[in-house]
Amino acid sequence: MKKVITYGTFDLLHYGHIQLLRRAKAYGDYLIVALSTDEFNWNEKQKKCYFSYEQRKILLESIRYVDLVIPEENWAQKVSDVQEFKVDTFVMGDDWEGKFDFLKDYCDVVYLPRTPEISTTQIKKDLGK
Repeated sequence: MKKVITYGTFDLLHYGHIQLLRRAKAYGDYLIVALSTDEFNWNEKQKKCYFSYEQRKILLESIRYVDLVIPEENWAQKVSDVQEFKVDTFVMGDDWEGKFDFLKDYCDVVYLPRTPEISTTQIKKDLGK
């Protein structure tokens, strides 16, 4: 079984997120999503989420492409996640291009093009948040 992992906040879930998850799942049989915790988002990313970690986890778990949701609690856990879950492919949006190439020692690394016309940042901006 080929395992794929991706990471993100997935707040204000939208069709760009779904596209990423669908395309990530196409690289294997089992998709793991490491979901940024509220504490990690606030303390490390200075990002306040609209939905809590638990609410975002429920949303992700309801998507047919997602097989497992795990917490992302720090930047450094990626290597240990890849090893622990025996991941074959690490997938991220191409806005992170090159930032995770160090994982190529452990698995394949793929950067997928983002859905250009949608982002959580744009949604918040359009809503005046």
